[in-house]
Amino acid sequence: MPTRIHRAILFALYQTSVAASILLLPLAILTRQLGVTLPAHKIVQKLEYAYDATA
Repeated sequence: MPTRIHRAILFALYQTSVAASILLLPLAILTRQLGVTLPAHKIVQKLEYAYDATA
C-alpha cells in the first residue's frame, strides 16, 4: 500500500517530466529533422502509469 509521500513524490516527478518535455520540444523538433528521436514520451508514460497505480 503506497503512502501519501510516495504518491506525492510520483506526482511531482510526473509533473516535472511533463514540464521538461514541453521545454525540450524545440530540441525534439530539431533532432527529429536530423533523424533522431528523443524518448521523453516513454519517461512521461511510465511515471503516469506509476502514479495511476497508486490511486
